[in-house]
Amino acid sequence: MAKLMPSRTAPLPNLIGLALQGGGAHGAFTWGVLDRLLEEESLSIEAISGTSSGALNGLALAQGWMDSGREGARRCLADLWQRIASHTHAAAWIFGSRMLAKQADARNLHRYFTPRQINPLNFNPVRQIAETMFDFERLRVQSPFPMHMAATRVRDGALVMFGPRQLSVDALLASTCLPQIFAPVTVDGEVYWDGGWAGNPALEPLLQGDAGTILAVLVRPLDHGDIPRTPEKIATRMAELGFSAAFQRELRSLLLIGKSLGRAQTLTPQGQRIRNLSIQLLAPDSTLDSYRAMTALATPMAFLQALRDHGRERAERWLLDPESHAASTDHVAPGS
Repeated sequence: MAKLMPSRTAPLPNLIGLALQGGGAHGAFTWGVLDRLLEEESLSIEAISGTSSGALNGLALAQGWMDSGREGARRCLADLWQRIASHTHAAAWIFGSRMLAKQADARNLHRYFTPRQINPLNFNPVRQIAETMFDFERLRVQSPFPMHMAATRVRDGALVMFGPRQLSVDALLASTCLPQIFAPVTVDGEVYWDGGWAGNPALEPLLQGDAGTILAVLVRPLDHGDIPRTPEKIATRMAELGFSAAFQRELRSLLLIGKSLGRAQTLTPQGQRIRNLSIQLLAPDSTLDSYRAMTALATPMAFLQALRDHGRERAERWLLDPESHAASTDHVAPGS
């Protein structure tokens, strides 16, 4: 007997901005989310803001759509993650600082040596994959929607957004540059690290335009029920907190501004947009903790496909009830 799907409880927005969080391998969760959203013909994308693996996902979506529409975007996303999984030098980037090496000394080389000492030839799988897959010259002028990529300026920690006319391999490398693994990336004389510290994802580029909804696709659960007690779990949680702090501050500020504008009698067009804007959060549930145990055991592609499938499942829930995913100040700590 066929399983009946729950009915949709609220209409879908027709036009959305996408904010795509970065997080190494967990970006495959976003792959699954986007794969499911692309099946909805009535859902249109106005613009994308991406950080690190979120920027990779956004570029793949734009490149594939530019070439062959929605189905082309789905194929390009699948091709991206297949290439990442099969790339000889991608294990460190896929799994972050917890590489697949068996020995603890090999896993923790970044504590004792610089990226240039560990990787003197600066092999970077992101560069090799991006140069093969993405036509940046076409993307700068023909992308079906504006694409923005976040990076962190090393000298002062500032958020820098590489906009639609600045898309390039170097801008992508800046957005994906984990300093434990890769040497910093120089773009136009400035030095950058991964955008996760400054905006993961950044919402500001999506505040211009007509979309009444921003969908923030996060790659880590919003809430953690457990308290980390081992050194490894404590280090992992600290990294997660560091990579979400900027987003939580920006989200809380926008929510509080929107709330205060609700009492205003007259507003500028921008003020009206912020007041009426719906920011919705689509994140993994707490079961993602179980995927961390797979990191050292699963083959890369099996691990990434499991995350993709979870992303599709979570996207299905959002499609059935978008409004239940609306962000509130309950989602962020008061001090954020």
